[in-house]
Amino acid sequence: MQSCELAISISTLACCVAEGKNPEEIALISSVFMQLGDTLATIAAHQALCSSKDTENK
Repeated sequence: MQSCELAISISTLACCVAEGKNPEEIALISSVFMQLGDTLATIAAHQALCSSKDTENK
């Protein structure tokens, strides 16, 4: 999948999720997905840090 195709797919998904929701519901869904993304980034950074420390200790 190309970068633009991915961006279009994500935008389409957002429109589908938001359909029929009021602004408060959309804001809550948005904050849930933002927290999910932040948590995944934290996990990835922690794994990268631990992986580099494991490599240094060998």
